[in-house]
Amino acid sequence: MIGRRAFITLLGGAAAYPLAARAQQPAMPVVGFLHPASPEGYVNPLRAFRQGLKDAGFAEGENVAIEYRWADNQMDRLPALAAELVQRQVAVIAAGGGTVSPQIAKATTKTIPIVFVAGDDPVKRGLVASLARPGGNVTGINIFAIELESKRLELLRELVPAAVRIAVLVNPTNALATESTLRDVEAAARTMGLQVRVFNAGTGREIDAAFATLVSERPDALFVGAGPFWIDRRVQLAQLAARHALPAIYQDRLNAEVGGLISYGASLTDAYRQFGTYVGRILKGAKPTELPVLQSSKFELVINASTARMLGLTVPDKLLAAADEVIE
Repeated sequence: MIGRRAFITLLGGAAAYPLAARAQQPAMPVVGFLHPASPEGYVNPLRAFRQGLKDAGFAEGENVAIEYRWADNQMDRLPALAAELVQRQVAVIAAGGGTVSPQIAKATTKTIPIVFVAGDDPVKRGLVASLARPGGNVTGINIFAIELESKRLELLRELVPAAVRIAVLVNPTNALATESTLRDVEAAARTMGLQVRVFNAGTGREIDAAFATLVSERPDALFVGAGPFWIDRRVQLAQLAARHALPAIYQDRLNAEVGGLISYGASLTDAYRQFGTYVGRILKGAKPTELPVLQSSKFELVINASTARMLGLTVPDKLLAAADEVIE
């Protein structure tokens, strides 16, 4: 027979053992996710990011935790959000949504690895030393969002060949993207003999105000600059363009899916899957210096045929043939 005291001791040992075993298990690594926009616009890219992590052997909530920091398009919040992640001592910072968030992350820490999805040349923007040998604590994926602006203008001209006066909508709170967009679009417009008029908007209310002004000037078409803000405001943009019968081109397919006329840009789903895979490789011990910057290779031309019909436009056969998707 086991004495009462011995029985209690055995019980205590049985209860203590799992606690001791748990204490010996390695702590779950934490990924800090930093983004200038809001999660509503990035449901599919986020799903792809988690799939990329899974491909590398990490499932959120099982063997990796993710701390999300969204700036909701208030760029001035990014430094404090980046500092929170550094203070949290995350294992890696995943900085998406253009060039600003990775630049701020890089300025905040020189030791925590950073993986980015950048919309502009990361060498030119000082994120990495070179594509093949990034150097430092930063690497990632370039989706060419800014570098494709002149191509987008060509596509808009093909779809609306009579267009001469083009309204260009840019977000002044994202100064780097705006500067690059205007430089490329204005140079391409001169080559094509187009007249460009620039309108600024950094909030939903400012978009309404910009449309009130630009429609009074009766432009032939609208060019919406690249950046996550325009994905967040995609429904508002599509509704305003439809209300004022204004043909418009955008960076991302999400804009065309909600009624935007045409979009052309890198596949965010594909880029965010690679993004997740790179984060996973760093969690496994790879160094950013060992991972060359990836260049997006999947680009999507999406045309909303029902919007084209509503605008009285005939989509050229050449564009229909080139389109990755035609939305009816």
